[in-house]
Amino acid sequence: MTNLSLIALTGTLVLTGLLVAGMFASRAWFGWLEVRKLELASGRPQADEPVAAAGASGTDRIELADLKARIRKLEAIASGIDL
Repeated sequence: MTNLSLIALTGTLVLTGLLVAGMFASRAWFGWLEVRKLELASGRPQADEPVAAAGASGTDRIELADLKARIRKLEAIASGIDL
């Protein structure tokens, strides 16, 4: 093989690989969008929605407030502030 044909073959293989990867990424993206559409159409609260927006009970709110207080204490400890 000559240098020119080796370069042409390498370029063709690289472009083919990029095309296949792009097609795979595109198919995955559209599949993910379809899943999200189905999740939104179901009418159920999503996992990434805040607890209060999902109709949380009073117990859930108390637990959330307790967790936030613990996080504040841990952040204070990490920054060197003594409570």
